Amino acid sequence: MSKLLDTVLLQALPASGKSEVRKYLDGLTPEQCREDFHMGPTVQLDDYPYVHLMHRIDDELKMRGQSYVFFKGPNRSFIDNFEWGTLIHLLNEDYADLLSGKVVEVPSAGQWMMDRLDDAHAKVELPKALGEVPYRIRREVGEAIEKECRKELDYRNKICREGTEGKTIFIEAARGGPHGAAFPLRPPHGYQYSFGQFSSQILSRSCVLYIWVTPEESRRKNIERAKPDGQGSILHHTVPMEVMLGEYGCDDLDYLTSVSEKKDTICIERPELMTNEQGEKVYKFARWFLPVAKFDNRGDLTSFIRQRKNRADWLPSEVNAIHTELKRALDHVWKAQ
Repeated sequence: MSKLLDTVLLQALPASGKSEVRKYLDGLTPEQCREDFHMGPTVQLDDYPYVHLMHRIDDELKMRGQSYVFFKGPNRSFIDNFEWGTLIHLLNEDYADLLSGKVVEVPSAGQWMMDRLDDAHAKVELPKALGEVPYRIRREVGEAIEKECRKELDYRNKICREGTEGKTIFIEAARGGPHGAAFPLRPPHGYQYSFGQFSSQILSRSCVLYIWVTPEESRRKNIERAKPDGQGSILHHTVPMEVMLGEYGCDDLDYLTSVSEKKDTICIERPELMTNEQGEKVYKFARWFLPVAKFDNRGDLTSFIRQRKNRADWLPSEVNAIHTELKRALDHVWKAQ
């Protein structure tokens, strides 16, 4: 067994406390991470910045008389819900480049990002989102989002240069289904679909840390955390209510663990292209059992981190509560792994 957790899929409904947990971990010493949580210093990957940039591209297209290409409107859901798969394939690429230490140097980070979105569309059999956009408009949009895309690229290059030796990779995302939906959720909703889009590289190295709140609490905290200028912020963005009810009205994590053959795991099954004993490429059925731990945040152990940015202002009782529950959850998933 590895001495550390390798990759943690940090999952939950929106506003459940995922990003607050990440921020808490970022402030710990390497010794605390290793001894209390079985982790090295954390490296963070997150699909929300891509969602934000999709909205930014749509806004810039609209300003230039073009149609939205990702969303039904500025405060609405995706035009095509298979965009949930697009986001996973972007994370797959980030993860592969992180492990290989690949650094990307491009003259335009905005154009690079739009190319990546088009390429990820192809992997879920969606048409290129920007394929019909006139060149002049695409160039202007790229210039408009350049600063934000450059910031994302600079972060990506930084963590790739630093490498992952002795570190734990966190991959943050939120998935769900319509309010009142029956299980199993129909693709592309839910964790069953999105986890099935993760690369074998990720699935073979991962466990799941789920931040547990009710859908009602998720909606309440989503409103509470919002700031007027916070859409680009991990801690202070808000999800439109149409999306909260239509995409995050429930989730299927408990369902998936209940039907798995192994206790406290999620089973992912799919055909994989492999090499047989004769050296031939053949498809075989592959299965991964991802260990799952639930961090119980129904009593709200995390909001103080968002509300008071200075760690010196955190109460010892608040720190002890999140630390204790996080240790319990990660001890559980460590033993399961």
